[in-house]
Amino acid sequence: MLVVEDDRSLSAMLEELFVDEGYRVTTARDGQQALHLALTEGFDVVVLDRGLPILEGLDVLSRWRRSGVGVPVLVLSALGNPADRVEGLDRGAEDYLTKPFDIDELLARVRALLRRHETTAATLALPGGSHFRPSLRQVIRPSGGSVTLSERESALLEVLARDRNQVFERSTLLRLAFPVAEELGVVDTYVHYLRRKLGRDVIDTVRGIGYRLGGS
Repeated sequence: MLVVEDDRSLSAMLEELFVDEGYRVTTARDGQQALHLALTEGFDVVVLDRGLPILEGLDVLSRWRRSGVGVPVLVLSALGNPADRVEGLDRGAEDYLTKPFDIDELLARVRALLRRHETTAATLALPGGSHFRPSLRQVIRPSGGSVTLSERESALLEVLARDRNQVFERSTLLRLAFPVAEELGVVDTYVHYLRRKLGRDVIDTVRGIGYRLGGS
């Protein structure tokens, strides 16, 4: 776990709290240090303050996401009006809790984030014996080689692989995998990209309906 908090007394309290709960805790007290740690080390969850020296917490979070750091983040901040919470979630946080906070609620939210992260981190079976790790956007070949996908390619493949027997209409795939896109052609484009990277058999076309995972 990474705890990012510039208030020394609160940081020490959080570290002690989480260590007592069995977590291995690393602390950072400014945004630059937090940015570096998450880019160079692996964490299962991050508790992130907003009002940090050097780099503001949400700026740190945005840079993590742009760099492909998918660790679940709980923002813990004194900024708690609805607009602040919406901004935090829109910038990439999975959860947002305001100060002052209830300790039991904080612990419960962290546990919930970890449970969701474990589900996301699971491997998904693909045709031909390959396996897909959504959290890493990586397809592992039976031979041991790997293929790294773009964020959009990964989003589409995850929808198909999590419900491998389902035939999805293009409009459904657009909504689930590309929520900010508008054109149905985006789905066809990324089906083409995935087939080019992983082979034509990875996705089946169901004529007149849409697509499903290959071999289903």
